[in-house]
This record gives sequence, C-alpha cells and structure tokens, in this order.
Amino acid sequence: MAKLDETLTMLKDLTDAKGVPGNEREVREVMKKYIEPFADEVTTDNLGSLIAKKVGDENGPKIMVAGHLDEVGFMVTQIDSKGFLRFQTVGGWWSQVMLAQRVTIVTSKGEVTGVIGSKPPHILPPDARKKPVEIKDMFIDIGASSREEVQEWGVKPGDMVVPHFEFTVMNNEKMLLAKAWDNRIGCAIAIDVLKNLKDEKHPNIVYGVGTVQEEVGLRGARTAAAKIQPDIGFGVDVGIAGDTPGVSDKEASSKMGEGPQIILYDASMVSHKGLRDFVTDTADEHNIPYQFDAIAGGGTDSGAIHLTANGVPALSITIATRYIHSHAAMLHRDDYENAVKLITEVIKKLDKDTVAKITFD
Repeated sequence: MAKLDETLTMLKDLTDAKGVPGNEREVREVMKKYIEPFADEVTTDNLGSLIAKKVGDENGPKIMVAGHLDEVGFMVTQIDSKGFLRFQTVGGWWSQVMLAQRVTIVTSKGEVTGVIGSKPPHILPPDARKKPVEIKDMFIDIGASSREEVQEWGVKPGDMVVPHFEFTVMNNEKMLLAKAWDNRIGCAIAIDVLKNLKDEKHPNIVYGVGTVQEEVGLRGARTAAAKIQPDIGFGVDVGIAGDTPGVSDKEASSKMGEGPQIILYDASMVSHKGLRDFVTDTADEHNIPYQFDAIAGGGTDSGAIHLTANGVPALSITIATRYIHSHAAMLHRDDYENAVKLITEVIKKLDKDTVAKITFD
C-alpha cells in the first residue's frame, strides 16, 4: 500500500471503523478524535449524533455541515441449532453483491469472522440457478457447530454485522477503495471544513455533524437539526458515478475526478434554489469544478434538515462514488478535496445578510 499521509490516515481510520445504524459508537469516537482539535465544543444529541461547534461570530447564522456516521450492514436476528446465523439487512442492499462476502460480527466479547452463504448452486434445479438468491435464503457461517458454541463466543441476536474490507490506495493514488465511503467521506469533509476554518474569521457559527441512522430514514439528521436549529444546512454524502461500462449519460452523467456533485433533486428534497445558486456562483468565482446531478430515488440528510422547525434552506453536495452499498466502493481524492474547498469558501461568505437574501431569493 502507498505510504499514508495525514489525510489518508484519517480516511482509513474512518472507513475501517465499524458502525451500522444504531451502532455508531466506534465511528463517532474516531470522528470526535479528528474534529475536536478544531471545535469549541463537541456534544451529542440523544440518539448519538456528534455535533462539533465552532464559533466565528456568535451573533451570526448557524451553518450545519452533516455527514452520516452509519454504514449499510446487517444485524443478527436468530441462531439456529447448527450454529448458523440468520440476519436482516440494516440499510439498502442488492442481494447480488452479498454472497460469499466476509463479514465481522461485533459482540460483547470481541469480533467474530463470518461469511455469507446460501444453498450451493450445484444442488439447485436449473431454473433456480438462473435467479439471484434472495436475502431471506442467506445465512452467516462463523464456523460453529451448534447454537451453544455460538453463544459461548458471545454472539447474540441484535449484534451488528459489518462488511470486512480494508482501506486501500489504488495504483492511481487518487483512487481510494474502502468500505463505508457512504458516508465516512461526508464525516471527513465536515472535519476538514472545520480544520480549514480553524484560524479564519467567519461570520457565523459552524456545526460539523456526524449523524446516526441515515441509512434507515435520515433519523439522526432530524434530531441533530432539532438541537442545532440551523439557518443553512448542507448534507454531504456520496452520489452515483456514471463512468463505468454500460452506464449512459442519461442514466448517470457524473464522472469521478470532475468535481463534487450539486444535487438538484432527490426523493427527499428539491434543493433550495437560492442556496444552490450561491454555491455554484462561489465555485465559479474560485474555479472549483462541480457537476450537477438529480436522483429519482433515495435521499440524504438534507431531506431531514430542510424540514426542521419552520424550514431550512439546504443543499446536498455529494462525491461521485462507484459501487456504493456493497463491501467496497471507490472515489477520487480530488472530488473530496474540492468539496472541502467549496464548502469552506461558501461558509466564509455566509453572514447574516447573505443568509437572509438566500432564504428569500
């Protein structure tokens, strides 16, 4: 592996950490370690979302930059008499990316390695072999011989199960492969925005937030935003990369390395026009590349943030990423760094008058 610089070390720590919805403690501790040096205070809401506050002007507007801590994974639901684990997905999974993949079960006694299995194709009737195996017919094999042995190892129903994958820098060192880019990259962006503002005067109060339970309904964003009561919100997440074989521009037009994505529309929100225009004008002013995208399904934390109290102008800024919601995804370092640069420059200009103009634009 390439030698890791300070940024890559942070990205490795964030993505290697384990945290499916409702089990974000480990990830929260990693994010806290990295963001605390740049914050005036770090707190949580009652669901466990991390809120790092940095005051520029205490009378200025409140700006929320939110990535989510959780990753898609699984939960143990049953242990059968032969020691196999039944499970449910936590977050959205496509069954075709799951079989034969290594997983880690996090128990009160430590970590246990397993593999997702199913009935072998060799004994299936010909018509069944042509169909993807349904998730309900899969199980996790941890090499146990009985329910009692599983229990001795500390595995219990409710334990989280996380994809096993180690952060990897590709031969093209701009290309980064890891599990959980969705959405540890958003957490990293929130950290680096606060880092950029450490010695800067900014006319507002900035909140770098790691939300919980985004993958199961934008839940932590709702509770964190209720605590913060922001005036402007940014949901920072991954988006779809359309630069792999077989994908047309009509289906997904974004390319890795060509700038962060400005989301015009998704199933959770129509982006706020005034804020969208302000962000793209700022990008143009500073020669920061960006791409537009619209997503028919799915949503980001912006969808919950913008409905807080009497409404919050919000925008999703995302990073084009290949193979999301699988064991390993890939993104481009330039897109990450340009997203940090863009959000930093935007925040420097978000004073009270500007926010009022954006809100009613």
